[in-house]
Amino acid sequence: MLFPEEQELIDRIGVALTQRREKMGTAESCTGGLIAAACTSLSGSSQWFERGVVTYSNESKTELLGVPAALIGLHGSVSGEVALHMARGLLAHAPIDWALSVTGIAGPTGGSADKPIGTVWLALVHAGSPPKVWRELFPGDRHAVRTATLRAGLMALCEAVEDKDE
Repeated sequence: MLFPEEQELIDRIGVALTQRREKMGTAESCTGGLIAAACTSLSGSSQWFERGVVTYSNESKTELLGVPAALIGLHGSVSGEVALHMARGLLAHAPIDWALSVTGIAGPTGGSADKPIGTVWLALVHAGSPPKVWRELFPGDRHAVRTATLRAGLMALCEAVEDKDE
């Protein structure tokens, strides 16, 4: 069940992508497909949502999205570098115009001093545009972190697809 704010973002994303005749996809780790599920909750979303890939393990990030294992070894799976490669990998392997990726530590375990619970990296890539990669630190339990990640991704995507200069 989505909150009204999330449903409004999805409605706006759907309208903008349909008008632009563009499609999107998601590459998700810590959210486990929540963003894809939210997008496909809208009837008719098949006009603008192409696919979602859940790459929870490091191996799946490498096998399905082409994220170099050495990059994961160097920066960790929760990093801007990995989030960017996830989005670029999806864009390269799918017939889409927009790729949104997320990787993070939702908790309650897995955090460290450098990457505490609630650390999430997101990346948004559009063919021919500079990518957007950013870090969030969300408070709360696992559910709160995953929900906040869903919202942050949808908000960034909505702003980007509605941007007339894009």
